[in-house]
Amino acid sequence: MTAIRIDLCFTPGQTDELALRDRAVVVIDVLRASTTIITALANGAREIIPVATVESAVKISGNLFGDVILLGGERNGKMIEGFNLGNSPTEYTAERVKNKAIIFSTTNGSQALVRARYARELFVCGFVNMGAVADALCRGARDFTIVCAGNNGMLSMEDSVCAGMLIARVSAAAESAPELADGALAARTLYRAFGRGILKMIRTSDHGRHLQDIGFGEDLKICGGVDTLSILPQLDGNVIRLKTAAQGKEPAVQSQAT
Repeated sequence: MTAIRIDLCFTPGQTDELALRDRAVVVIDVLRASTTIITALANGAREIIPVATVESAVKISGNLFGDVILLGGERNGKMIEGFNLGNSPTEYTAERVKNKAIIFSTTNGSQALVRARYARELFVCGFVNMGAVADALCRGARDFTIVCAGNNGMLSMEDSVCAGMLIARVSAAAESAPELADGALAARTLYRAFGRGILKMIRTSDHGRHLQDIGFGEDLKICGGVDTLSILPQLDGNVIRLKTAAQGKEPAVQSQAT
């Protein structure tokens, strides 16, 4: 059996839409877009519509009707003025998001999702749903590219370590050792160095420190939880929906109490 190949981009700027076209892609933004999207869908949101700009979000919301549309997102960690929700997973409770479509724009995560929107299939991954994404990739046994959202165009430690964990899990389950591009090898090395202290790593990362400074320190505990949600968000056209769950079961929303 031919070994699968795993490629990795530490920031969206390291690739382009054409390079990702017709590939399997995993987008990672641990702090906090991935975690928030996963949480929202686990709590019953109908779909997430990722957009790159505030202007696009407002325009799309103006073309949709009814009280089933919410605007969610942030710039520099803080909720965008006029939006319904920010980018804290704690805001996306079942009471607020159940059966809602959420137009979503963030500083880093939604940019990565938009960049990869022409992928053959696209999964959203964080520490919280690591097992579900790894299982899906192992079942498919195909080459894939990981796109880390990064932090304002720079490498982010938390996304890189999360990518390394995903690579390690897929490698452990594969029939033959995957072929790892240099970026994938580097991410796996970072995971081996920092994977035993996920929360500590997140708290000491650049973006983790920024979030603590602006009052979102509790979010780091949620974002650093491993396998707390067994769900698999996947891009369907231009929207992200709940595709399936780990082992084919119904989504199991676990407690995220801190």
